[in-house]
Amino acid sequence: MRFLDLTFPTPAENLACDEALLDWREESHSDEGDEVLRFWESPETFVVVGYANKIESEVNVPACEAKKISVFRRCSGGGTVLQGKGCLNYALVLRIGANPHLASISGANKFIMERNGEAIHLGADHAPSIHGHTDLAFGARKFSGNSQRRHKRYLLFHGTFLLDFNISLVGETLKFPSREPDYRDRRSHADFLMNLNLSAAVVKAAMQKVWQADLPLENAPLEKISRLAREKYATPAWNLKL
Repeated sequence: MRFLDLTFPTPAENLACDEALLDWREESHSDEGDEVLRFWESPETFVVVGYANKIESEVNVPACEAKKISVFRRCSGGGTVLQGKGCLNYALVLRIGANPHLASISGANKFIMERNGEAIHLGADHAPSIHGHTDLAFGARKFSGNSQRRHKRYLLFHGTFLLDFNISLVGETLKFPSREPDYRDRRSHADFLMNLNLSAAVVKAAMQKVWQADLPLENAPLEKISRLAREKYATPAWNLKL
């Protein structure tokens, strides 16, 4: 597996990169194409809603406007998240035919989350638990949320690790989610979320070890990323679903 540790200057480019990597591998001619593990951490604070989310239901829009926090939309499902310094993002682009566990959405969720849990256990004192299919938590405190998008040959599985994030700002900018996992039990963002208090370097190294991502990706589809950011992720038509 190849790894790519690349953060772009803008939210649109960072979100576009994940989709571009998926499309790039899907469009490749070889069935033995490289799988990818990417990392990024935004210097800018911004909100990302899931593909089907309604902004007015999930986001405290007046608070975001007052704080000059922009709202973007990603290509995968799942809930709404706040991005920024202290929130490490990763993306896996995996070949579906390479592993029978990846043949279904539920199978991929279980397989990938178990491996991500193994990675965190390498850096933490004990193993995390998987909750709600795609959350990682210690006890009942969530530190990682994830989502999936599938094509015919490849899938994208991406998510976040809260390392040293301003969790209080989550409660100020995001509403209580319209859909919540049972284990949340109506808790506020501050009572539900937690930071891992691990360095980004430790988490990256553990993820690379578990996923055997030991070769750098040297031919990332930069033109595709730039075009997708400009024509999709930076537009109100996509982000606001106009």
